This record gives sequence, C-alpha cells and structure tokens, in this order.
Amino acid sequence: VQLVESGGGLVQAGGSLRLSCEASGRTFSYYVMGWFRQAPGKEREFVAAITRSGDNTRYSDSVKDRFTISLDNAKNTGYLQMNSVKPEDTAVYYCAADTTARIQDREFEYDYWGQGTKVTVSS
Repeated sequence: VQLVESGGGLVQAGGSLRLSCEASGRTFSYYVMGWFRQAPGKEREFVAAITRSGDNTRYSDSVKDRFTISLDNAKNTGYLQMNSVKPEDTAVYYCAADTTARIQDREFEYDYWGQGTKVTVSS
C-alpha cells in the first residue's frame, strides 16, 4: 500500500484545513487508516484513526471536537478535517494504514506510512 498525503500549508489560528491521504496498491489489505503528527523537536504522536467501515473512530484528546477523520473507500482516500486550529497544531502530518482490524493509537502498529505533509498554524 502506498500512501500520499496532501493539503498541508499555512493557516491562521482559528481557521480550517483539510488533509487528504490517497492510497494505492494493495488497498484491500488495510482495515484502519490513522493520522499522526510530529512537531519540531517532538516525537510523533497519534491524532486520529478510523476503521475502513467507518463505524469506529478514535481521536487524541488534543484534537477531539476540532478534527474529524473520514474515509471515502470509493476513492481510496482518507481525510482529516482540521477546524479551529491552534499554533500547537503545527507539525508534519502523516497518514498510516494498518492491516489489522483494530483501531490502534501506537505508531508501531501501523504497516504503511506516507511521506507527510506540513501544516503551519500562525498566531
């Protein structure tokens, strides 16, 4: 499975941004898509994840009620809608795919990773 993120950029605090993650290759083999982020000087952290059926989602406390994860299986594309962004949301955002059927928030559980897209939130 190959993953390509897009949609990053510069946004003002309080604004919105939508990230996309297009999957190709053996797309039938993954069951969960997740988003992680890595801020400068910090470790990569979990942001959100969704099962392929869309019936189960998980969010980190820091983005819950502001970010929404979704998946369009017809397009093999996942999305992360980011609303009410804050300067602390500044990071490189990565999407990842997991071939197990359970939502995981630990990066080592994920089998495939994209190259990342940078999000900068100005204050």
